[in-house]
Amino acid sequence: MIKTLACLTMLAVFSGAARADNPQQGKMKTCMADAKAKGLKGDEFAKFRSECLSADKAEEKPATQQDKMKACMAEAKTKGLKGDDFKKFRSECLSKKPTDTKS
Repeated sequence: MIKTLACLTMLAVFSGAARADNPQQGKMKTCMADAKAKGLKGDEFAKFRSECLSADKAEEKPATQQDKMKACMAEAKTKGLKGDDFKKFRSECLSKKPTDTKS
């Protein structure tokens, strides 16, 4: 009974995760719909899709708190921060609002 319940719980979790769109999937759907609305095909379609998906990539902000944490940790590692400097940077980075620019 417990194994069955555990299997059903995992199935529910995985099926829910499969349906959830991440920001890149949402962007892909938008780009595909735009290309279809413009009637693009072949090379024109591929070029449009590529440009659409790469647009504003440098300005994208992390979608979730976990993504924000990963980005802050990667930036701290790149800067070689340790100890108190690392803690201060991490705190400031995580408290930035989406409209703030990274230093």
